[in-house]
Amino acid sequence: MQHTRHNWTKEEILEIYHTPMMDLLYRAATVHREAHDPNTVQVSTLLSIKTGGCPEDCGYCPQAARYHTDIEGNDLMSVNQVKAQALRAKASGSSRVCMGAAWRNVKDGEEFDQVLEMVRTINKLDMEVCCTLGMITENQAQRLAEAGLYAYNHNLDTSEDYYKDVISTRAFQDRLDTIDNVRKTNVTVCSGGIIGMGEKVEDRAGMLVALSTLDPQPESVPINALVAVEGTPMEEIEPISIWEMIRMVATTRIVMPQTQVRLSAGRTQMTREGQAMCFFAGANSIFAGDKLLTTPNPDVNEDMEMFKLLGLNPQKPFVKKAQPKTVEASDSVHESKGEKPRWTRPDHTIERNELARVKK
Repeated sequence: MQHTRHNWTKEEILEIYHTPMMDLLYRAATVHREAHDPNTVQVSTLLSIKTGGCPEDCGYCPQAARYHTDIEGNDLMSVNQVKAQALRAKASGSSRVCMGAAWRNVKDGEEFDQVLEMVRTINKLDMEVCCTLGMITENQAQRLAEAGLYAYNHNLDTSEDYYKDVISTRAFQDRLDTIDNVRKTNVTVCSGGIIGMGEKVEDRAGMLVALSTLDPQPESVPINALVAVEGTPMEEIEPISIWEMIRMVATTRIVMPQTQVRLSAGRTQMTREGQAMCFFAGANSIFAGDKLLTTPNPDVNEDMEMFKLLGLNPQKPFVKKAQPKTVEASDSVHESKGEKPRWTRPDHTIERNELARVKK
């Protein structure tokens, strides 16, 4: 069994990243097989329960209200709508539903209570439930845990150094603080990032340093390739090559041997052969469905055909961790505090984000 280290340096990670490809693949596949079943891949469905209108200025995101994209926003979905989507996902082979809301941070009140009921409902369907709702306090994390939340996603996005060139409306430390709040519960952590945003390889290594030095390391690490959306500040960035994606997946697998490495956004730009190489390099989780919040994704039937071709099997729910118990709202110990936390608002601006804001 591979030993998990929490003291990786950027220099060590860069050395791994730049290893000759055949050696890198061999090492990553070896680590992967020691810690995981190489023929099992977790299938998750990502559901946008509240789309558009986000006040943040993330340079990659079409859901930011300030940019001129064609995203059609919607109010928070109902519990019944979410249940129907979850049942459909389960029937198609997904073991996890991840619900995303375009919020800066969670606010106590009726909408959060509705999300908690969604969590209870999906957990009772014997599916893993993940949420990505922005920044949360410790009490909010405890309330999600009580409802039966299995995982909370809060991506670091990139290195701390490059972060200030991507987002100016919140600080890198806010993301770490949110992860820390989740860690005070029994909820697992899902946190990764995006490559291909104009960052240097050193920034990719820096992001892996930040993730790998967390103790414990995130149970799930999504590796996204930027999907450049018209109207966003990054609309003209060219897609990264499949080889960069493979190197990033392999390096992540070596640095975080026990983690589920999630092959996330950008799969529509990859061939089946490219995705197969990523699975061989250590990716063992994907998002299924024709859309990832707002960006395209391969059809679930295409994914199942690929699984059959490669001899891969969907992972059953609660393999890595036991199913959490659901506490009904009436029995909850952690009640709403009506919190109004003062999350950071940095005082710098990002030129390309400002240009996209005024562009019509």
